[in-house]
Formats: sequence, structure tokens, C-alpha cells
Amino acid sequence: MKFQANRDVFSEAVSFAVKLLPQRTTLPILSGVLIETTETGLLLSSFDYEVSAQTEIAAEVEEPGKILVSGRLLAEIASKLPNAPVQLSTEESRIIVRSGSASFTLLSMPVEEYPSIPQVSGQSGLVPAEEFATAVAQVGVAASRDDVTPVITGVQLEVGDNTLGLVATDRYRVAVREIDWDGGGSGETVTALVPARTLQEIGKTLGHSGTIAISITNRDDRELIAFTADKKTVTSLLIKGNFPPVRRLFPETVDNYAVINTAELIEATRRVSLVLEREAALRFTFSLEGLTLEAIGSEQAQASESIDALLTGQDTVVSLKPQFLLDGLGAVHSEFVRISFTKTENPNKPGPVLITSQSSKDQAGADNYKYLLQPNLLLR
Repeated sequence: MKFQANRDVFSEAVSFAVKLLPQRTTLPILSGVLIETTETGLLLSSFDYEVSAQTEIAAEVEEPGKILVSGRLLAEIASKLPNAPVQLSTEESRIIVRSGSASFTLLSMPVEEYPSIPQVSGQSGLVPAEEFATAVAQVGVAASRDDVTPVITGVQLEVGDNTLGLVATDRYRVAVREIDWDGGGSGETVTALVPARTLQEIGKTLGHSGTIAISITNRDDRELIAFTADKKTVTSLLIKGNFPPVRRLFPETVDNYAVINTAELIEATRRVSLVLEREAALRFTFSLEGLTLEAIGSEQAQASESIDALLTGQDTVVSLKPQFLLDGLGAVHSEFVRISFTKTENPNKPGPVLITSQSSKDQAGADNYKYLLQPNLLLR
């Protein structure tokens, strides 16, 4: 094999291919990147039996071929090469990478032992790339990071007629967002539970691609989803299991709510929580006078702060974990935020707090992002 490619294009392609690979793998061969020559250039692939990445780039091919090389090492080398075309050639079991006056010799890995890259045929629908990336970032914060219950480490994608819903939960909070979906008029209702970490990486990588094609397939007992944009494709195995029916937790209407400046609430929450011990909650008192935040840390430190809030309904006191609240506030991309108070059958126990965007003090936000946060028991 022998080819020449643009340094920046080659480096970006190798970086994309290795981005989703695990830091450590039980099979060393799965840490490799497969490079194949095509009629127009190169095809770079990686696969660890759960996630695959493929990208095509232009290159001048002198000798066609196929090689497998350590992915992270090649990515490191490619990112630090001098500003000159990359020339790669093979000599027996060695791979020579040259750029300008720099030269590297790497050992090749056995191509014949590398697994076949999964292919997902058919196209389920299209989504706007930037909107999809935003929705994934908004919802992904609520996914569980505890692998003991795999089903809630994913983001549930729910395909409707013209919308794609994204839902995530870790039992303490639920995040939901809908975006436009072009399914070509198929009218199919499909769900896919995608690992949140994979989906977040896809959102960052393909978020500026115009549109993303999403394909879902169930073949050979392997449920797969593929995301394609700009000659890049990522496939992922879906998580097996039933996602909890968390949408029913959202109230249809809430009469008791407060509207607050988002940045002011974020800053006050960060300041007052400085004195809190780990896992402790902040006490929020909403009244007609505004909002008071209180942190009762240890005997050595307490803190409180009051900020403006426009309350509709009755005075309310809730205790919330500051980081969970900050996650929700950070996902609300509006100047103001509405915090709505739901009820439970026990009048002394507040229900979950619903966080939504608010364009102005009296105008609800344009997006449909919803974040439901379970309050801690009131601090005495």
C-alpha cells in the first residue's frame, strides 16, 4: 500500500475513527484503525463490537491495499506532523509514515483477524444536525452513569410522524426534548435505546453537518443504529431492555411556578453551595418577595442569598441537589427559566420540580425542553 494525503484531512479522519474506541480493551486488535484504499481515496474504520466509526477522505493512491495499525498512536503522530502532505507506505510488516522531514515506522497488525464492520442498510429519517446535537446535550445530562442498570445509561429515541423525541433518566431526574424528523412519510413509530456516551460523542462530532441520516435495523439478533453525515458514519448496538415509562411523570398543567433570570440563579446556586458537604441539598424558598437560597453546611459555615423571582401561586419551599439543578439550568438556553412546582398526595411533601425555558418574564420558551427534578426531603 502507498498513498499521499493532506495532513489536516488525514489527521482529522484518524482522530474521528479512534474517538469512540474504549481507552482499554481486552482484545488489542480492537484498538486498531483499518485503512483501505478506494477508487477515490481512503476508507478509515474502527470497531469494538459495540460501536463502529467509518469515514472517507480523498487521497492520491499509488498502490492499493489494506492495513491495520494502532489507532491512538497513529492519531497522536498525525496530529503532530509538520505542515506537509502525509505519505504512507508499507514494507512487509512495517508501516512508514512520512511528512516533510519527519518519518515514523510502525508495526502493522493482522488485518485478517479484524472483525467485519457492521453495515446498516436503509434510511429511517433525517434530522437537522445542530438541533440534534443541542437536544442530545440537553437530555444526555440526565442519563445514569451507573452501569449496574444499563437500561437507564441510554437515551431513548422515539420516532413519531414528524418528530424525534429524546428521553433520559437516572431515577432522580428526567429530561425530554422533541426535534423535527423527516421520515419520508413512512409514519413508522420506532424506539431505539442508544448509550448516552456514544450519542453525546456523535452530537459533538456531527453537530455541524447540516443534516444527519439516522437508520435503525434489527438483523441477525443485533439491533443497530447508524448516524451518517459528511462521509462519516457511526454505528452503535442498542441497549436491550425496557426503558421506564417516565413521560407519564410530567404534569399536563402546573398553576404554581416561579420565573427567574437563568444566569442569576446559576451564579447564586454555585455561590451558596460552596459551604455544602457532598450530597447535601440547598433549600429554596419561593415567595412573593423573591427567592432565597440557604445552605446549612457544617457548624463552621452557612450561606444564604436572595434574588428576584416572579411567583405565580403559593409560597413554596423545596430542597434540591445543586449539581442536579445546575445540569437542568445549563440545558435551558434562554434568558429566563420557569420552575414549576408539582403536588403529591401528601401536602407536606413537594412533588418533582419542572424546569422549562422562558423567553421573557411572561413568555414561555420556544423549545419544548423539559427537565423534571425530584426534590430531596425538606431540610429541618
